[in-house]
Amino acid sequence: MKKIRISIIGFGVIGSGVAKVISEKKGYIKSRHGIDLELVGIGERHGSIVCEDGIDPMEAYDLAKSREMYKHPCWKEEMSGIDVVREVNADIVIEATPTNINSGEPGLSHMMTAFKNKRHVVTSNKGPLVVAYKELKRTAEENDVQFRFEASVGGAMPVFNLVRESLQANKMLGIEGILNGTCNYILTRMSTEGLSYEHALSEAQELGIAETDPSYDVEGIDTACKLVILANAIFDMDATYKDVEVEGITGITPESLKLASDEGYAIKLIGEVRDGLRVAPRLVPKDHPLAVGGTLNVISLHTDLAGEITVTGKGAGAIETSSSILSDVINISKYEFEGT
Repeated sequence: MKKIRISIIGFGVIGSGVAKVISEKKGYIKSRHGIDLELVGIGERHGSIVCEDGIDPMEAYDLAKSREMYKHPCWKEEMSGIDVVREVNADIVIEATPTNINSGEPGLSHMMTAFKNKRHVVTSNKGPLVVAYKELKRTAEENDVQFRFEASVGGAMPVFNLVRESLQANKMLGIEGILNGTCNYILTRMSTEGLSYEHALSEAQELGIAETDPSYDVEGIDTACKLVILANAIFDMDATYKDVEVEGITGITPESLKLASDEGYAIKLIGEVRDGLRVAPRLVPKDHPLAVGGTLNVISLHTDLAGEITVTGKGAGAIETSSSILSDVINISKYEFEGT
């Protein structure tokens, strides 16, 4: 039985969701994979929970939900997230702080510190990968540790692990897909119900699908960031956000959607890596694998041997994202801690 010590840095929706899923799946992971996951550190900006003998993940989740983490007996107010990364003896650091696509912080510093302290990193945080992917990859390799980020694109959908493992004999020719569930929901509602953009957006905000300031989603920024990660990780590019041609969905009208529908097409916000990087609304045949509705995401991988492989699934949500995070944790545990 391999005992794997884990720290979670950032204990908001995603980080606490990971703790909840660890609690629920601990027995299954033990029996199925022979891995005993032990949570030993939880890092936040203004205090942390550290217990070398192990933290009950469900207790921590409940305290986070009630905003009372300071009530935990192992609470250390003077210890920040980066202190936990540096000082707590963890095998794997799960970095789940909020995305910052301008500086990548604080996640970037957390990850670099983890690598330099010989700790593997699993993350859902897009920011550091958009800002400094090459530097992160190089630092992980120099310190002989793994860097995995399946959850950063597509939530629960397996993309990077699919390419890394099942499609490793294939040359990737291109990628295209719907990478933002908010935009897909808005376009679906506009198309099926004839709603205006403003009406569909308001509905999405009321349901919690869209943020109060939706610009990051609807202007194509989120899709472009995910495209940069795909391009760099799968095609070994050195792309940044500035390399992406970006157009969002704010100019799409119910009339244009109806016209497209009458001709057998849907309009979808598609991100594409082929000759370049582009995000734009595009006509997609209604019977095409990319024509998914609601908040679903979809990615098509174009390969030289396997042809076109399409993966569809939920691109957001704490539980769905935790699925990808724990997949990365299990993979690292299997390949890096044999015999422990």
